[in-house]
Amino acid sequence: MNKPDARLLNPSTQNYLHQQAIRLKQQGKRNVDVVAYLDVHRNTVSEWWQQYQQVGDAALEQQPRGHKLGDGRTLSAIEEAGVQQQMQTHFPNKLGIDSALWTRQAVECLIEQLCGVVMPIRTVGEYLKRWGMTPQKPLKRAYEQNLQEVEAWLQTGYPTLEQKAKRQGAEIAWGDESGLRSHSQVGRGYARKGDTPEIRLNTQRV
Repeated sequence: MNKPDARLLNPSTQNYLHQQAIRLKQQGKRNVDVVAYLDVHRNTVSEWWQQYQQVGDAALEQQPRGHKLGDGRTLSAIEEAGVQQQMQTHFPNKLGIDSALWTRQAVECLIEQLCGVVMPIRTVGEYLKRWGMTPQKPLKRAYEQNLQEVEAWLQTGYPTLEQKAKRQGAEIAWGDESGLRSHSQVGRGYARKGDTPEIRLNTQRV
């Protein structure tokens, strides 16, 4: 009867048989005795014992088969880190890419720019997903907006105005200006969760 191929067993069973084989060999058992006791192929026992003699205890755990993490990827780990760093610190148009948001097309251009790789758009999406980035609706922020002044007005200026209106029995009305422009940016940009992308707007109309 043919002995079962130990390579086809699940990792836990492989590890158990492997360790038992080494223990028996350390006790001076012959390969034929180990084969009879564990019911595995003679070549398997020889291979396990040889590995143990070469690398010691590190050979007692079977290594996962198949490709290692990252094998077959187009970009190296350093290139991936470089692309992500540029996305996090720059708007696409600041890098000469015709986009206000990090869309898949914009990231495709960035990868070609940094790494010299022309990557299919679907593969770009797979990389973005692997990096934990998702398409998000952007915030709109004016170029000339001073965030410190805005915060100071919300904390002191507006409460003062609100109190004055209350004393005078007046109401505060808010107005909003809406419009459409041919160069307005719509859509979503890729970013990590909790790090919403922004669009920098010039609110000065001509």
